[in-house]
Amino acid sequence: MRSDWWSHGPQGTPFPWFKWGRFFGPGELRLALLSLLEDGPKHGYELMKRLEERSGGIYHASAGSIYPTLQQLQDEELVISEQSNGKRIYHLTETGIAELDRQKNTVKKIWQRAEHWSEWAPWVPETAIIAKPIAKLFRAARRAVTDAEDTERIVKVREIIDRACREIEALGAEPAES
Repeated sequence: MRSDWWSHGPQGTPFPWFKWGRFFGPGELRLALLSLLEDGPKHGYELMKRLEERSGGIYHASAGSIYPTLQQLQDEELVISEQSNGKRIYHLTETGIAELDRQKNTVKKIWQRAEHWSEWAPWVPETAIIAKPIAKLFRAARRAVTDAEDTERIVKVREIIDRACREIEALGAEPAES
């Protein structure tokens, strides 16, 4: 059995969330937004929805990341905006088009990765946010019992994990807070 079985899916293909901690690396969100504007002018919410669609629903853009990035793009004169029907609509500038052309390989990699993430969308529940802490718990437990010569340590690790399971199960039995 593979030692990293918990981070891989069918046929040993790695789950994308273990390879990349975040959907976008540094500077990639700005390039993704520029590339979405290449198809035509859009408002912020439209861009947020397109990012979600391109990731198969795995990436949920927040206004707190989109609007500051759009402001940055305006400051860099890569996009311009105008008010229309109560919404701010963003358009690429010639400088923005040139930036996209200059970064075309990076943009291509971003969307290839997004496509890879979207392949996993049916397998990623809303609880995917806990995958990293679960993996961390598993690694800590594995380190604690690897080469353990005394069964007492193994028993203690199992007790800790069992207690955590009971506490989590008890949370599931409680009514959700509003």
